[in-house]
Amino acid sequence: MSHQHLHPEGWAPAKGYANGIAARGTQIFVGGQIGWNGQQRFESDDFIAQTRQALQNVHDVLRCAGAGPEHMVRMTWYVLDRDEYNARLRELGEAYRAVMGRHFPAMTCVEVRRLVEARAKVEIEVTAVLPD
Repeated sequence: MSHQHLHPEGWAPAKGYANGIAARGTQIFVGGQIGWNGQQRFESDDFIAQTRQALQNVHDVLRCAGAGPEHMVRMTWYVLDRDEYNARLRELGEAYRAVMGRHFPAMTCVEVRRLVEARAKVEIEVTAVLPD
């Protein structure tokens, strides 16, 4: 694997993300994925269900490039409600690990006022690096 986790000495452990990753190889950029299925239909308005579907969508796009969750180096989450995000961290972790396993890239999560799709509660974009 050509990825190296970057964790400054003396810092508290990162839980569910990496502070930084160094990688070499083919870069893969996954556009923002929301919680609808491949036919662009929402099956749920629940935040966790939409997050799981968005993660599955990311996973499916990575597979198109011959990559998987282990190749993710950066992830950005856009959520409508940070309080719900924080209140449901345990469920989010379970959904994340069910789809992505224990591969934790550098991550940013921001609360936004709205997403382009009115029913979307989360949007996730990813950068991955497939080793040469």
